[in-house]
Amino acid sequence: MESITTKNAIVHFNSNIYEELKVYIKENNPSIIFILVDINTHDDCLPQFLSQLESGDIQVEVMEMPDGEESKTIDICMGVWEALSEYGADRKSLLINLGGGVVTDLGGFVASTYMRGVKYINIPTSLLAMVDASVGGKTGVDLGNLKNQVGVISEGDMVGIDVSFLSTLPKNQMISGFAEMLKHGLIYDKTYWNTLTNLEQLDVSDLDQLIYDSVVIKNKIVSEDPTEQGLRKILNFGHTLGHAIESYFLDYTEKPTLLHGEAIAVGMILEAYLSTKICGLSTNDLKSITSEISKTFSKVDISLEDYAPIMKLMLHDKKNSHGIIKFVLLEAIGKAKIDCEATNELIIEAFEYYKNF
Repeated sequence: MESITTKNAIVHFNSNIYEELKVYIKENNPSIIFILVDINTHDDCLPQFLSQLESGDIQVEVMEMPDGEESKTIDICMGVWEALSEYGADRKSLLINLGGGVVTDLGGFVASTYMRGVKYINIPTSLLAMVDASVGGKTGVDLGNLKNQVGVISEGDMVGIDVSFLSTLPKNQMISGFAEMLKHGLIYDKTYWNTLTNLEQLDVSDLDQLIYDSVVIKNKIVSEDPTEQGLRKILNFGHTLGHAIESYFLDYTEKPTLLHGEAIAVGMILEAYLSTKICGLSTNDLKSITSEISKTFSKVDISLEDYAPIMKLMLHDKKNSHGIIKFVLLEAIGKAKIDCEATNELIIEAFEYYKNF
């Protein structure tokens, strides 16, 4: 597959990754190579990666962090920063983030802030990280239960997408990443959406191309608006309510923890409903969105008493301005509109639609 050039990085695929990484290391001659993994990728992905990494005489150190969204904290960053310092990392060091979205988000933030910035490369190992988290330069950590409240936009030098790593993923993690692919179709490319919603006509060999197409869509959007002043905001469709739901379920122990994509799937249905009331999305499109998402994602139990705390969490959404909650909504499948506003009454209607469909 042909590599994709982003604003500051290059995304390489499958067998190309390791040859390009070899060239990169030779040209940049890092003082030390650090590899950040979590518990799972240490066991499932690191041996394969190390077997193909050609580092020459350069020292390689592996740092392991806990897995899961609850580990995406400034405390874990402190541990990684301290480990870098203890190992003698300098500004010529290279950090390779080998993992899912938590590892690439946190690792990118660590690299962007250690000594005011060291070079880093993302090697995403989950579907979510391949199509979304590792591309575009958004790095950061959560603030308590608030998603991605601390971070910077700082793109690494390279992204390496090796689809073979997906064989290590449990089914729920694969499904979680699929939510972001569906989102890319809904906000930007109806043809891509139609392809994704006819998966029974595809097989596993098509996954490479679908991932590639998803990265192309995200790169087009990010390249036009790297700092999220306008167009890039459309990537947040489903995330205003979705992030609030994810945070709420993360914070309340009596609720099951939702994976990112599971929460975003709910958010997309809710915000599709709002789109019919605010942006003229057709009822047929709403039915299609609801039906297709529900084929893959199980319904989440959200009760009446959950509405108010979820809505309160939306006040922390990063798209908000002057205390007003801003949504990304759909005018049609493939056409998104930014900076939309919705009343509390309409948001409650959306919850009731989701509850009763």
